[in-house]
Amino acid sequence: MANILIVYYYKSEYPIRATSADHLYCFKTYSEHNCFYLNVAVRRVPSYLRRVKFDLVVYTTLFLSGRWDRNGFRETMRRIEPLKSVDAVKVALPQDEFLNTDLLCDFINEFRIDHVFSVAPQSEWKTIYPNVDRERVRFSTVLTGYLDEHTVKKINELAGRTGERTIDVGYRAWRGAPWLGRHGILKAEIADVFEAQGPSKGLVTDVSTRPEDTFLGDAWYEFMLRCKYIIGVEGGASIIDRDGSLRKKTDEYTKEHPSATFDEIEANCFPGLDGSLKLFAISPRHLEACATRTCQVLVEGHYNGILEPGRHYIELKRDFSNLEEVLESIRRDDLRAEITKRAYREIVETGKYTYESFVRELTGESLQLASTPVNSQDSKRARPLFWWMRMADRISWAAVMLNWYVVVSFKRRARSLLLKIFPEQTYSVVVHRLKGKPEI
Repeated sequence: MANILIVYYYKSEYPIRATSADHLYCFKTYSEHNCFYLNVAVRRVPSYLRRVKFDLVVYTTLFLSGRWDRNGFRETMRRIEPLKSVDAVKVALPQDEFLNTDLLCDFINEFRIDHVFSVAPQSEWKTIYPNVDRERVRFSTVLTGYLDEHTVKKINELAGRTGERTIDVGYRAWRGAPWLGRHGILKAEIADVFEAQGPSKGLVTDVSTRPEDTFLGDAWYEFMLRCKYIIGVEGGASIIDRDGSLRKKTDEYTKEHPSATFDEIEANCFPGLDGSLKLFAISPRHLEACATRTCQVLVEGHYNGILEPGRHYIELKRDFSNLEEVLESIRRDDLRAEITKRAYREIVETGKYTYESFVRELTGESLQLASTPVNSQDSKRARPLFWWMRMADRISWAAVMLNWYVVVSFKRRARSLLLKIFPEQTYSVVVHRLKGKPEI
């Protein structure tokens, strides 16, 4: 039995999204080893961790996604410097490998990561990790998320209580920013098209890209269980933004030119760069749709070779040229039963795409890199601290909940009140003055 330290960073919305929780706690659920969790967003690296002989340190997706905030991620790297001295195999689980990849490479090099489990295709690793020694660091391909057997069981229980599917077409997604490239903005385009065209065919739609319409926890599964069809596109981007400068330049330009088209934004912010990256991957929601037996209408793509058009989903051409045909198929509703039954049988019931298999693969491959064999005596000595760390992790979630319901909610209410009093530009000046920053 090995000692595994799982490092993550989380202090935002509460409750945490179900897919994120499944990804984070799959090690505790499916590993036979001692799993120590450390949320470095709400606590520092405790000194007593030096008393534990760790065999494996996992820097999770929730930790590495902190680099969306460049300065914040640098500060986090500084705060967790004590972990550099931990004598263990170190692995990283990055996602969003299209943004601030310079920080990702710096982290891999500075913290001596041994194994990177990337969601990007192997063909893109040279582009994403140009200054990482890939002879020293092992790379493997994984999915952005998997199915959790407990979640599948919960979905089946929810299905028994949800009743009839009253929504013909459903969708929830982040409105992809232009700096993600043409692939990124497909998330918004598909929403706009179905929201505009669906009702004309007599279809009931519930489509939104607004953050306030996001479903958290079990509410996401309940939503899918109310939908006959759900639309979607592969995750990823077609532009790499190594240092966040393209994102910054694009945001500034669109703020000054809110009605600018993508072509205009591209010409002024990242000319000739769209297509420099081909980071496309299946997302957890595609697997979850199979589990909820919701028929998927997906923009043509590879989907990691897991989902096949006509077999597991209805294909929508990238240019929407077959939109009328797809809408008519949804209206007839004569393919849904067969497709959802097949998708459930071949994707869910086979157990190929579960967190249990993911954990087994990750721990098995990584522990093979250990310079010394796992010591069961070290595992036994660590048990008291193991239980203490588990309690400390629960306390950290209490801090996250308190921050969300008190601090974040207060800030939102205060912002809403101020915007009713001041115009948006005046509001921005007031906030910057309160923060002691120069006027913008």
